[in-house]
Parts: sequence; structure tokens; C-alpha cells
Amino acid sequence: MNEWSLNRRSVVKAMLLGSAAPWLLNSTAFAGSCDDQVVRLGATASPDTMNPFATWGSWWPTAFTYDCLVGVDAQRHSDRRGFAEDWSVADDGVTWTFKIWPGMKWSDGKPATARDVAFTYNYLRDSIGKPDELNVGWNNTSGLEHIQSITPVDDETLRIVTKVPTLWPINNTTLIVPEHIWADISYGDARATFPNDPPLVGTGPMIVSEFRRSQFVRLTPNRHFRTGQLATAGMIFNIFPTVDSIAQGLKSGDLDYGLGLVAAQWMDLSKDPAISVGQSRTENRVFLAFNTLSDKGAGSTKALQDSAFRDAIGYAIDEKSIVDRAMRGHADPGVGLVPPVATDYYSDLSDIKRHFDLTEAGRRLDAAGYRDRDGDGVREDKEGKSFQLELITSSGGTNGVIPITGLQLIADWLGQIGVPVTVTQLDDSAFGARWRAPENGGGGWDLLVDSNWLSPVPSDLLTLGSGKAVGTNNRSYWRNEKFDSLVSQIEVTVDAKKSRELLDQAVRLIYTEAPYIVLCYPFMLEAHRKDCFEGWGTKDMMSMWGYFPFDRLRPL
Repeated sequence: MNEWSLNRRSVVKAMLLGSAAPWLLNSTAFAGSCDDQVVRLGATASPDTMNPFATWGSWWPTAFTYDCLVGVDAQRHSDRRGFAEDWSVADDGVTWTFKIWPGMKWSDGKPATARDVAFTYNYLRDSIGKPDELNVGWNNTSGLEHIQSITPVDDETLRIVTKVPTLWPINNTTLIVPEHIWADISYGDARATFPNDPPLVGTGPMIVSEFRRSQFVRLTPNRHFRTGQLATAGMIFNIFPTVDSIAQGLKSGDLDYGLGLVAAQWMDLSKDPAISVGQSRTENRVFLAFNTLSDKGAGSTKALQDSAFRDAIGYAIDEKSIVDRAMRGHADPGVGLVPPVATDYYSDLSDIKRHFDLTEAGRRLDAAGYRDRDGDGVREDKEGKSFQLELITSSGGTNGVIPITGLQLIADWLGQIGVPVTVTQLDDSAFGARWRAPENGGGGWDLLVDSNWLSPVPSDLLTLGSGKAVGTNNRSYWRNEKFDSLVSQIEVTVDAKKSRELLDQAVRLIYTEAPYIVLCYPFMLEAHRKDCFEGWGTKDMMSMWGYFPFDRLRPL
């Protein structure tokens, strides 16, 4: 994920120095065998704190300890419930009732009830508008502005009344925390200094019992887990500076599972009879963004602000070739904002989809007023000025952004239609600074390639075009009143069919306006050993928003 990794949003990458790698390779956290029945996982991204109110960087592993009230997986799969066993909405569309698992306990043995859910949400909600509003982490205030009341009817029943119809009560990904741990934590401490040191207290199948930043996270089975204790003895997340160490660990048997592999490693591991490789579809999208600003922070030419120019450029990009040549087949070709794994909302847009045709791209540029008037092979803008575009991207990691070969393909195609492009790779920090809102020092670029992996709920699927997300997830700075109106309507409906219809309208609108060209939907490349555990789940396991299948692994 640029928005991949252990957190599903923007993550703090592991900053281990090369000198630290030998320590890890020799550490007891890393060295493994089948005998201890501990699952060892390797990844290249490191959580920075176990406090979900203070970071986006800890979805994994904190999602193994804390449950969402409902969450994504529970809506997709009837056997993967969260804190709530069941839920319903009344005919008025605003009154929700949730039934909490009877007799559920926190990992410290204390009762886990509807009162803990009400505490978690009201703790967030009551911070709104205060100087220390809880809006900086995975547990945040977003969406709570639509909530009228959150009330525990009894230990096993929660009632949420919303101000308008909204699916927020089941779509939010807030991690439910125990009131008896958090009640005395101030908002300022919760969003900043409270470390939430292990052992954590949760209702999930595994409890974070040890955390060494940039080294490893150890999880142990929750003996009070509602479906019974795990068949394994827990799990260890080992943090590595590069995926090379992950591949080596899988080969040696020191790791049971590795994710975020690159294509060459994945292919090499596929030849090992002791290892099974997989590739998962996820909600990740790799896109080319146009800087659509017209004043402060604008790009080098006004052409970027013209939807006809952007649409024409779309005909000059061959998404299939990007998948085949740059991604080595480990992706689906890009179309609209919705990736294929989000099956409730996906459309291939076949009736309006662009096709790769350099001649057509040139014809459309001519028609839009971008011609090569002096015959030098470079087009001029509508004011008669020649231009050259700069394409920027991140040079760091393998988090879903296409390799440099993909960017070179784009530059070559655009060069063939008279639109010269230079490619600039920046480190993560410099790249992030460039796409921030102009008032925060961002802007001044022309084209940008990045990736975005959020949840499959409508508001996240559309966030690239949301006016509220300009300077954060909305990389292109594009604003469109009709699009924002559609998003607003989606946010206040509980009718699934209506939500799909509105989302389809929004997806089609942004596709034709073309502030983005979605290049591909990259697969997450993974591998696991066959000799210690079984029950590794489905081919799309990395699209799961919970702890499946790690809660169901069994020692061989």
C-alpha cells in the first residue's frame, strides 16, 4: 500500500540500519521451528505505537487484539463477526440495534459489553471541537458528526441513533477498546503520549504481548476469545528493512509467512517445493494524477486544468502493457476508482472506457487546441506556448507503486504524441511534501504517480475525488460540486441499491473528467511455508480487514 503495509493507510516504514539486520537474523524472535507452534511473519513496515488513537501505522497488529463493532469482513462473511454478533436498522433508517456476544470477556477476564462500545465511540465523539480532538489516528472522529446518540441498553444491546440515514454504524473501522483501561486517559495523552504498552487488553484472538519498535511484535493467544483459544501458540511480526530478508527467511524456514514480495522473489520462491506463493487482489489502486490547480500550487501549464487534455492523455496510456511489462502480470489493468475486489461496487465502465490508441490521443489533443504548430514534434498549449511536463513519484519501497519501467512507458507514450515528460523520483518525505495542500507548502508539480489503499466502503472508494480530501487522499486537488454532492448523498443513505447507483454516477463522472488515470490494481505478493501450519485462507486473503486467516491456522 503507498498506502499498503501493516496499516492499510499511510505507514511508518521500518528504519532499521543495515547493521541491525544481523541482530534480527539471530534473534529469538526470528529464529523459528515447527516445534513451538508460533507463526512467524515477515514484513517491511513497522508500527510506531500500539495506541490506535495516535497513529495510522498499527492496523496490523492491533486488529488482532481489538475488534471493530462490525467492520468490513463481518459484512462480507457471515462467519467473521466482530464485537457485535448481530445488527439491524429500523424502518426509520436512523435507529440501529447491535447485539453484543453474550458473556464475552476482555483478555484480562473482565466482561466485554455494550458499555465498552458506547465508551469508545462517545470518547471520540465528545472530543470533537476540543483542542485535543481525537482526529490523528485509526480511532478518530470522522463520521461521528452524523451521530445523535450512542447508548447501551443493557450489557448485550447497543443502540445508535443517527441524525441522518448513514451506514457509518457498520462501516466505521474504529477499534473497540476497554473502558476500564482508557477511561482515565486524557484526550491529549490519547492522541500523543500514551503508549498503550503491552500486554494490551482486547477481545480479539491474539493479544500484543511485546513490542519492540522496528524489530518485532509478539502476539499470544487470548484464552478468553469468544470462539475458543487458537490452535497455534501465537504469532510474531518480524520487521525487516528490505524484502530480501523476508525471502531469505522463508527459504531458511525461519519465517512461515512473508508479504510485500517483489515479482522476482515471488517467482524464485515459487520454485521451492516447501513454499506456496500467492497473490491477492486488494483495494489498492495505482494512479496517475494531474495537478488541476489554477492558482497557488498550479502546474507548469494550464493544459492540466483542461478535462479535454486529460481525457486525451488517457488514450495514450496502455494499462494492459503496464501490467504485463512493468508489473509482470501481478495486477489487474486500471479502469475506474473501484478495484475489482470491491465486488459490490465494481464496474468495468465498458460503455465509456478509453482504449489505447496514440492516433486517437493525438486527434483529441488537436481538437482540444493542443497542436504542434511549428512542426518541432512538441505540442503547444492554447496560448501557443510549448510545454514539458514533470512526473513525480516516490522512490521508496515496493508498496504498490509501479516500478520505474512503468513510468518510462508513460513518458515514452506521451512523448510519441508530442507531450514530453521528465520523470523525477523523490524520497518518501520529499514526495509527501509535494502533494500536500498548497497552503501547507505542496503543489507546483504536473503529473504524479502514487497508490491508495483504503477500505471498500463507498466514502473510501471515492476519496481520491472528494473535495474534503484535497491535500490528503485527493492528490489531484480536483474539486467538483456534483461529485461532492453524490458523495454527500451516499453518506446519508442506508439503502444498498441506492448507494451503488450513486457511487456508479460518481465513478463515471470522475472518469470522464479525468483528474486521474487509474493505471492498475496491484496484487499483494505473498508466500508461506507448507511444513508447519495449514489453513492459509483464500487467494484474496490480503483484502481481508481483520485477522483471518491467522486466527484459524493449525499446526501440522
